[in-house]
Amino acid sequence: MRPLTLTALTTLSLVAAAPVRAEVPAVMTDILPVQSLVAMVMGTLAEPELLLPPTASPHDFALRPSDARALSEADVVFWIGSSLTPWLADPLAALAGDAVQVSLDRVDGTTLLPRRAEAVFGGHDHGDDHGDDHGDDHGDDHGDDHGDDHGDEDHDHGDHAAELSADQIDAHLWLDPDNARVWLAEIAAVLGRIDPDNAASYAANAAAADASILALEAELTQTLSPVSANRYVVFHDAYQYFEAAFGLTVTGAISQSDATAPSPARLRDLSALIASEGATCVLAEPQSSEGLVAALTEGGDLPIGVLDPIGAGQMPGDTAYVGMLRDMAAAVLTCNDGS
Repeated sequence: MRPLTLTALTTLSLVAAAPVRAEVPAVMTDILPVQSLVAMVMGTLAEPELLLPPTASPHDFALRPSDARALSEADVVFWIGSSLTPWLADPLAALAGDAVQVSLDRVDGTTLLPRRAEAVFGGHDHGDDHGDDHGDDHGDDHGDDHGDDHGDEDHDHGDHAAELSADQIDAHLWLDPDNARVWLAEIAAVLGRIDPDNAASYAANAAAADASILALEAELTQTLSPVSANRYVVFHDAYQYFEAAFGLTVTGAISQSDATAPSPARLRDLSALIASEGATCVLAEPQSSEGLVAALTEGGDLPIGVLDPIGAGQMPGDTAYVGMLRDMAAAVLTCNDGS
């Protein structure tokens, strides 16, 4: 064996002394809106994986072998939490036990609203009052106060809802853009701790995404303001956060969940509501039952629109979240036009 030269010894010494650069963490997300928010933060560094296809229902999805493999390889998992997919808790514990797991429904500053069980929503002034205050003050004050006081003031109603158990929470939290902004900061902080070499990039990307969503929120509030006093019926009760964010008045839901069929009594209550209060339109969903919607509107001239609360029409990636909110606002406007 030939002896090592001085040059070779020096090279080996430099290699041994050099710090080992960690790879960008492998990230798994549960639903498309979460995947999109994480993609905004990760930017060009890597693409987070998506567990549930955009067209799948979070309530009854069955994991495939490839999903189990991807979970076992994840360094970080961002998911809404047990409030949306309680069935996912056990697979996460078994397959991704070594990964950092972030339940977004438990992140400090997140607004939590209780589930509504009734078909006809009481306290209709919630939508009216929120719409008046939110629409008037949003553009002027929201941007100035949000960064400093978000957790303390803007989300007081979320703070004293923090004691809700997972099955009491309305799990459609991503439809509040302010929740999305809270999560952007948390996603950047978690990724920055795991991957400190790229912490500055995560923070900068999160700040840019925050500004983008804030601007969109102000834009859509103004866009929807002319129809905020109209009364809507939705297919399932998924839009409480969207209602509050943009001042809409949803008066009832055909189903409590997209996984349960409505009872005859529930449909009777809704029909009576439409007759007495003059609902403006019914907002169905891509997977909703056309028969149920038709039965509810039979004999009337009530426009029917389609809302997509999970972004099934979007491609995964950093534009999906913004695209989903834009499409939802457009659907509300189209339904009001009757077109």
